[in-house]
Amino acid sequence: MTPLDKPAADGTGRRTGADPASDSGTQPDDAAAPRAVTEAALFEAFGGVRGLVETTVPGLVFITMFTINKDIHAAALTALALSAVLGIFRLIRRDTVKHAFSGVFGVAFGVIFAMMTGDAKAFYLPGMLYTLGLALAYIITAAAGVPLLGLVLGPVFKENLSWRKRNPGRKRAYTKASYAWGFILLGKCAILFPMYFAGADATRFGWVTVALKIPPFLLAVYLTWIFLAKAPAPINVIAEMEAEEKAEQEREQQKKKLDAIGEGLADDAASALLAESERAQEPGGGQQPGRHRR
Repeated sequence: MTPLDKPAADGTGRRTGADPASDSGTQPDDAAAPRAVTEAALFEAFGGVRGLVETTVPGLVFITMFTINKDIHAAALTALALSAVLGIFRLIRRDTVKHAFSGVFGVAFGVIFAMMTGDAKAFYLPGMLYTLGLALAYIITAAAGVPLLGLVLGPVFKENLSWRKRNPGRKRAYTKASYAWGFILLGKCAILFPMYFAGADATRFGWVTVALKIPPFLLAVYLTWIFLAKAPAPINVIAEMEAEEKAEQEREQQKKKLDAIGEGLADDAASALLAESERAQEPGGGQQPGRHRR
């Protein structure tokens, strides 16, 4: 059992951080507020509004310019430049580097595909392949009992991997949400891939792709919120580890105090023994001479 999974016990032997009512399947009303999961928290976990802008606007700019002038190179380079500017802006604000680079790299691969093939639809192919791979990852990990969404959101809610063994209700919620993400993304792929390989018009295909960016994402986030809002509260393993570390420090300090007291008592005993030994070495053995009887 890893430190992230191990149960912590208080003085009564009860696991700390766990909901006392979770074993019976009931949830007290006064605990609803701290364990409520809001759409905003989940939304920000997946990049927030800026993340949606960084993944949607470059594709929108590409298809808009291509619709106007039919120039793949100009449209692709403009989209790439815009994505780079958005990434640099995120870095300047010291936001998450992951979202900054993922947006730039995604657009860069699309530009390479479009320029190499001369087909504007190919600009969207890397993103489609990524979506398909992500959908399969959500479904496979959920079926394997290690839902991908739990691995992603565990650190966000400071529970890490504690949901795997210590919070089965939350694990079920993550599994359902992972299936939801997987099937929603598969539905998106079921629309785009047939259109792509059927030779759909590049302009029409581009607008359909852009239109399918935000709605499926919002639907998946909403379903995730529904599942997690009904799940037990996350176990804050970070707080548990900090409390354990603090308790260990207190034990160390107490041990040092006891050691200091013990050393003091040992010094006093040694001094007393030394004084007794010195008295014993004096004439008469340090004893009062007794009176002789007549």
